[in-house]
Amino acid sequence: MAPKTARARRLGILLRTHREALGLTLEAAADEINSTRSTLSRYENAQTLVSPAAVRALLTTYRVGPDEIEAAVQLAKDARKPGWWVSYSYLLDRRTIDFIALEAEATGIANFEPSVVPGLLQTADYIRGVMRGGPHTLSDEQVEQRVQLRLDRQQRISGEDPPILDAIIDEGALLRPVGGPTVMADQLHHLLKMTELPNITVQVIPLAAGYHRGTRGSLHILEFADPEDPIIASVETVAGQMVLDRPGDLRTCTKIMEHLRTVALSPAASRDQLLRLLNER
Repeated sequence: MAPKTARARRLGILLRTHREALGLTLEAAADEINSTRSTLSRYENAQTLVSPAAVRALLTTYRVGPDEIEAAVQLAKDARKPGWWVSYSYLLDRRTIDFIALEAEATGIANFEPSVVPGLLQTADYIRGVMRGGPHTLSDEQVEQRVQLRLDRQQRISGEDPPILDAIIDEGALLRPVGGPTVMADQLHHLLKMTELPNITVQVIPLAAGYHRGTRGSLHILEFADPEDPIIASVETVAGQMVLDRPGDLRTCTKIMEHLRTVALSPAASRDQLLRLLNER
């Protein structure tokens, strides 16, 4: 099963929109192209990659103009191109791969972490500490594979045309010495360096803020360049990454992220706090 990329989601939404505009049921549309209701449903929900030929057949059935058909066919071709993360598919569960595929196309990333430094801002040694303390017992080789995967994910934020990254970190995560004092000092140095990049904002929620709406767990919100791509939220559970795309869930997650920004220190005050924590070590 292919990862649910932003392109695949956009194509699924397009197919569903045109089908519904014509008043066709899934069964009726599937009959038109000699397919099945379940197959068409998987296309529309981006659970299965739709071939360019199937896109052309469906949109022709939906009486779509030739220019829009050609654009959709090209989108289908682009959606089938493997991403850099494909070589790591064997390492992770399907939900995590789905999230990485979406993250790779996001132009805006908001991330709150209550217990660890955000993954896109972790140093290699910090990642090793996280992996060795995780829920699964990993060999040294497996740890290194996961370290490289996370470092590969980080390349976008400091490369060409990087996404906007808004990282909010609970102070408790900065006090927890993952990997030991030296690793943690290097990690704080790295966070300070990352705040110098124009696309990255780091905010710290001080312990003095008390209990807040993000205390229960991590939260990601991804935004995309194409206005047809709705935002995506993701939460971390004991079972792994869970991607949320229902309107009600997205409204809740957006409100929580807005709340976290208000209880966090300003970016300038957060940088001062990082410096204080580093000097206290």
